[in-house]
Amino acid sequence: MDAVTLDDLSVALRALRLLTTDFGHLPGPDLHVSTIFPRRVELALHDSRLESMAAFEVWREALGIDPDAVKYVEQSSGCTRVLTGCGEFAGVVVELTAFATVPVPAVVGGAG
Repeated sequence: MDAVTLDDLSVALRALRLLTTDFGHLPGPDLHVSTIFPRRVELALHDSRLESMAAFEVWREALGIDPDAVKYVEQSSGCTRVLTGCGEFAGVVVELTAFATVPVPAVVGGAG
Protein backbone atom coordinates (compact mmCIF):
# COMPACT_ATOMS: atom_id res chain seq x y z
CA MET A 1 0.00 0.00 0.00
CA ASP A 2 1.31 3.41 -0.94
CA ALA A 3 1.80 6.06 1.72
CA VAL A 4 -0.68 8.92 1.77
CA THR A 5 0.88 12.06 0.36
CA LEU A 6 0.18 15.67 1.19
CA ASP A 7 -1.44 15.92 -2.23
CA ASP A 8 -3.90 13.19 -1.12
CA LEU A 9 -5.01 15.59 1.64
CA SER A 10 -5.52 18.49 -0.77
CA VAL A 11 -9.33 18.33 -0.76
CA ALA A 12 -9.45 18.52 3.05
CA LEU A 13 -6.82 21.25 3.13
CA ARG A 14 -8.71 23.23 0.49
CA ALA A 15 -11.87 22.86 2.58
CA LEU A 16 -10.00 24.25 5.59
CA ARG A 17 -8.91 27.22 3.50
CA LEU A 18 -12.52 27.82 2.43
CA LEU A 19 -13.74 27.48 6.03
CA THR A 20 -11.24 30.18 6.98
CA THR A 21 -12.38 32.41 4.13
CA ASP A 22 -16.12 31.89 4.60
CA PHE A 23 -16.27 31.60 8.40
CA GLY A 24 -13.16 33.36 9.68
CA HIS A 25 -15.33 35.43 12.02
CA LEU A 26 -16.58 32.33 13.91
CA PRO A 27 -14.97 31.00 17.10
CA GLY A 28 -11.70 29.21 16.37
CA PRO A 29 -11.92 25.43 16.79
CA ASP A 30 -9.17 22.85 17.10
CA LEU A 31 -8.63 21.52 13.56
CA HIS A 32 -7.71 18.02 12.51
CA VAL A 33 -7.01 16.45 9.13
CA SER A 34 -6.00 12.79 9.07
CA THR A 35 -4.20 10.55 6.60
CA ILE A 36 -6.58 7.80 7.73
CA PHE A 37 -9.65 9.77 6.55
CA PRO A 38 -8.25 12.18 3.93
CA ARG A 39 -11.68 13.55 2.99
CA ARG A 40 -12.74 14.50 6.51
CA VAL A 41 -12.07 17.61 8.55
CA GLU A 42 -12.65 17.60 12.29
CA LEU A 43 -13.52 20.79 14.16
CA ALA A 44 -13.52 20.59 17.97
CA LEU A 45 -14.55 23.26 20.46
CA HIS A 46 -13.35 22.94 24.05
CA ASP A 47 -14.39 25.09 26.99
CA SER A 48 -14.69 24.52 30.70
CA ARG A 49 -17.71 26.85 30.67
CA LEU A 50 -20.60 26.40 28.29
CA GLU A 51 -19.31 28.79 25.62
CA SER A 52 -18.28 25.88 23.40
CA MET A 53 -21.93 24.81 23.21
CA ALA A 54 -22.90 28.25 21.90
CA ALA A 55 -19.96 28.16 19.47
CA PHE A 56 -21.11 24.70 18.33
CA GLU A 57 -24.53 26.12 17.49
CA VAL A 58 -23.03 28.96 15.44
CA TRP A 59 -20.84 26.51 13.51
CA ARG A 60 -23.73 24.05 13.10
CA GLU A 61 -25.86 26.75 11.50
CA ALA A 62 -23.00 27.96 9.29
CA LEU A 63 -22.33 24.43 8.03
CA GLY A 64 -26.03 23.65 7.57
CA ILE A 65 -25.97 20.63 9.87
CA ASP A 66 -29.53 19.53 10.63
CA PRO A 67 -30.34 20.06 14.34
CA ASP A 68 -32.01 16.63 14.39
CA ALA A 69 -28.68 15.06 13.36
CA VAL A 70 -26.86 16.44 16.42
CA LYS A 71 -26.04 13.92 19.13
CA TYR A 72 -25.64 14.73 22.82
CA VAL A 73 -23.83 12.53 25.32
CA GLU A 74 -22.11 12.95 28.64
CA GLN A 75 -18.75 11.40 29.35
CA SER A 76 -16.27 11.23 32.22
CA SER A 77 -18.96 9.99 34.62
CA GLY A 78 -21.31 12.80 33.63
CA CYS A 79 -18.75 15.59 34.08
CA THR A 80 -18.39 16.53 30.40
CA ARG A 81 -21.11 17.40 27.89
CA VAL A 82 -20.43 16.49 24.27
CA LEU A 83 -22.30 17.60 21.14
CA THR A 84 -21.47 16.07 17.75
CA GLY A 85 -22.77 16.60 14.26
CA CYS A 86 -21.59 15.95 10.71
CA GLY A 87 -22.14 17.79 7.50
CA GLU A 88 -20.58 18.23 4.07
CA PHE A 89 -18.59 21.24 2.98
CA ALA A 90 -16.43 21.73 -0.11
CA GLY A 91 -16.24 18.03 -0.89
CA VAL A 92 -15.37 16.76 2.59
CA VAL A 93 -17.23 15.49 5.62
CA VAL A 94 -16.96 17.99 8.45
CA GLU A 95 -17.25 16.48 11.91
CA LEU A 96 -18.15 19.15 14.46
CA THR A 97 -17.73 18.41 18.17
CA ALA A 98 -18.05 20.55 21.30
CA PHE A 99 -16.96 19.66 24.82
CA ALA A 100 -17.94 21.52 28.00
CA THR A 101 -17.76 20.81 31.69
CA VAL A 102 -21.13 20.11 33.30
CA PRO A 103 -21.71 22.87 35.85
CA VAL A 104 -21.63 21.74 39.46
CA PRO A 105 -24.81 22.85 41.23
CA ALA A 106 -24.27 25.44 43.91
CA VAL A 107 -24.89 24.26 47.45
CA VAL A 108 -27.62 26.34 49.06
CA GLY A 109 -27.52 26.84 52.80
CA GLY A 110 -25.10 25.11 55.06
CA ALA A 111 -24.90 22.68 57.90
CA GLY A 112 -25.95 24.32 61.05
